[in-house]
Amino acid sequence: MNDLTKESPLGTYMEYGKKGELAYQVCKDDGSVVFYPRAVAPVTGSPNLEWRVSKGLGTVYATTVIYGKDKPPYNVALIDIDEGFRMMSRVEDMDPMQIKIGMRVKVCMHPAADKQPAYPVFTAAQGTK
Repeated sequence: MNDLTKESPLGTYMEYGKKGELAYQVCKDDGSVVFYPRAVAPVTGSPNLEWRVSKGLGTVYATTVIYGKDKPPYNVALIDIDEGFRMMSRVEDMDPMQIKIGMRVKVCMHPAADKQPAYPVFTAAQGTK
């Protein structure tokens, strides 16, 4: 049986993450940006996708603070990445109430641990804290 996490767009994305890179795809037929990784472009249906690596800079589009029982509050944010896609993540290393819409952020990959693959989070871009 094939391991789809290795032989799939998700597997490729995870391999970039292991190297500390935020990867995305571009449809070579119409130039549209594709994120989350897919086997075919959602608009054209084309399998003609090319992998690229983001510079990891973006802007907070929306944010909210989550309060869990017996846990410190944390944020969940939608980040508009400069290369043209939006992703859900969180902004770390600061008070979640201080994260503002329009704030510039940069990606920081959390390394893989146990069964958790590497995953992207964000920190304030220099000069925005």
